[in-house]
Amino acid sequence: MPANNDWVDFRRDDETGIESVNAHFRGHAYDPHDHDELLVGVTQQGLQRFNCHRSLHTSTPGRAILIEPGAVHDGHAPDAEGFTYVMLYLPQSWVAEMMQRRGLGDVSNIEGAFRHTLTDDALLASAIQQAWFAVHQGEGRLARDQSLDHLLTMLSRHLDTKPSVQHSEAMRQMQLLRDYLHDFMAQDIGLDELSRLSGIDRFRLTRQFKQAFGQSPHAYLVRLRLRSARTLLAQGIEPVNVAAQVGFADQSHLGRWFQRAYRMTPAAYQRQCTNVLYASPPTLR
Repeated sequence: MPANNDWVDFRRDDETGIESVNAHFRGHAYDPHDHDELLVGVTQQGLQRFNCHRSLHTSTPGRAILIEPGAVHDGHAPDAEGFTYVMLYLPQSWVAEMMQRRGLGDVSNIEGAFRHTLTDDALLASAIQQAWFAVHQGEGRLARDQSLDHLLTMLSRHLDTKPSVQHSEAMRQMQLLRDYLHDFMAQDIGLDELSRLSGIDRFRLTRQFKQAFGQSPHAYLVRLRLRSARTLLAQGIEPVNVAAQVGFADQSHLGRWFQRAYRMTPAAYQRQCTNVLYASPPTLR
């Protein structure tokens, strides 16, 4: 157990791909990062403070937290006692399928999906906690399915299913660069390369990319590699091979970034997903 008594209890439901977390942090919780999934959670205890959408948010016990895919966020505790929360990571493909089945709209191309990052909707908070308990505690498929159905019904009130469309030439150039980072994620990409591709000088490029996506090209690439690493680790691929596939220099390079973003090692995350065993299980930090 770390000296400051931080802890993370993480599990994954193989059938739905939903991940569930119960965690407690004091002081710094995690560095800026993002997820491919929709994040829905509830603060259990203390003040939970984080940056998201270029704004500082403070969640109190009972408030629901809603973070869409790709939204960069961090976390820290402003008070000495820290904060505790529960969170569900809902895969986009699963959410889109479930929403379409219920005629609640097509959210397969979510951009700025949630109308608010924090909400005092008590019914939604209750639905999140019930669904989290059913998934995290392995209450069985019927309990899981019914609680998740109820969660999606409550969640649909907070979703915007009409993605914003950007038509400017500058935005198209930035989207081209973003697609390039996705296509060549594992390569050692430099600013001059991106500058030649877009026809924009490297200094203006960084500024425009950050305006478009809220992160520098390097920060975006790191987050992209981390999200891809989570997917590969959940499939049981060894961390050393994952590091090579997504573009980190080596396994230790992956491990440093992974712990900063998720507060657990790649091997610890994989063990929870796949029950892969290692000789010396790493500890949470």
